Amino acid sequence: MAATPQKLFLLDYGAGNVRSLLNAVEQLGHTIEYITSAADFDVADKIIFPGVGAFGYAMEALRAKGFAEPLRAFVASGRPLMGICVGMQVLFEGSDESPDEPGLGIFDGRVRLFDSATKAVPHMGWNSALAAHSTRGPAAAVPDIRDDSRYYFVHSYGVPYTGQAAQGEFAYTATRYGDEVIVSSAWWGSVFATQFHPEKSGTAGLAVLRSFIEDDLVRPAAPGPAVPPADIREALTKRVIACLDVRANDQGDLVVTKGDQYDVRESADKGGDVRNLGRPVDLAQRYYAEGADEITFLNITSFRSLPFKDTPMLEVLRQASRSIFVPLTIGGGVRDIVDPDGQHVWPAVQVAGEYFRSGADKVSIGSDAVYAAEGYWQRAAASDQAALDGTTAIEQIAARYGRQAVVISVDPRRVYVRSPADAAGHHVIRTEFPGPGGEEYCWYQCMVKGGREGRDMDVRQLVTACEAL
Repeated sequence: MAATPQKLFLLDYGAGNVRSLLNAVEQLGHTIEYITSAADFDVADKIIFPGVGAFGYAMEALRAKGFAEPLRAFVASGRPLMGICVGMQVLFEGSDESPDEPGLGIFDGRVRLFDSATKAVPHMGWNSALAAHSTRGPAAAVPDIRDDSRYYFVHSYGVPYTGQAAQGEFAYTATRYGDEVIVSSAWWGSVFATQFHPEKSGTAGLAVLRSFIEDDLVRPAAPGPAVPPADIREALTKRVIACLDVRANDQGDLVVTKGDQYDVRESADKGGDVRNLGRPVDLAQRYYAEGADEITFLNITSFRSLPFKDTPMLEVLRQASRSIFVPLTIGGGVRDIVDPDGQHVWPAVQVAGEYFRSGADKVSIGSDAVYAAEGYWQRAAASDQAALDGTTAIEQIAARYGRQAVVISVDPRRVYVRSPADAAGHHVIRTEFPGPGGEEYCWYQCMVKGGREGRDMDVRQLVTACEAL
């Protein structure tokens, strides 16, 4: 007699991209349902709890939906739970990110902010997850995390790995980022959690998901001796990111194109058509198969009027996320948008949310980032105003989905000057490529509107403001 299929559920509190996780589960040959009410916890056999964004937002959302206590009861029942990223962090007692917000307290310890004085924050990229100790006891199965594999991390906060015996009860793997070592996966009883994103870690990540879904991961009560933090080596790798410029051609089909001084059309003697390098999903799948670590779609004709009518680009994301299990970034039109009739404003954070729900992991902001930086410097120069006021798209998206979810696309143009004094206070470099008049200096001007307009801002001013935002 065939065994009854297990009931696998996904706990989504409304932040970030969960489509990739759904697609990864389906890729492994399984089905998963959303938890929509507290009653679903009673019928679930296993739950996967992904999370991105802020610790406090996640806990507030769990309480608002009435999920916090049913989740604790589910864990107490001994049924398997897998947390991912913030879904792992909220299993601890609390976080520096939201000091007044208690976590679920399933694991001892607090989540701490990385030290940005010694390295870039967030920790973003492919790193190892090394065994923190040997697991003793008659465990039938262990999580399929291997020392020689790399997994995708994107976070600013983590649980410090101490190597102490008490922490060894749940710390399964550890990862070094610069001068700090964090717990990169936790395993206690039937609770398993990863700081990295298995659904975005390619084949290695799919293996981790498979081990949770298909095996009975019950940790023995007596783990072996912990590995000293000093023995956890860093293995952060360089990334290959494929960036695809996407626009509609004259027939209305989305194509990957390439510009020459912002001109994406062939010469008149070649027909004057939009330069067509291939279909976006096909090329993205090819780059993924060849080993790209991330795929970026820059939608260079997007959202000219109403963002939620740009269904072809949203469909590109949906299709790509079905078969591509590395991060997907989308750029183009992420800004506050007013309907053509002027009756409704679509906030940028809502536009970003539509992208995330369609399969994107990050949104890229171009022109609107320049305008936000201009406002930042204007407020910084005013003695009665704070440089940060929470109104920009960058701030709002970062607050809801996490700072790792919003990136900036910089479109610079070289401006030649004869001396630094001629640059009107902009950051100047001596160039190896003299200007048309023999100028030996230049500064890099920020362009907006697809390269059609230059602003009185240099690249260093832009990136400094955007980092603060």
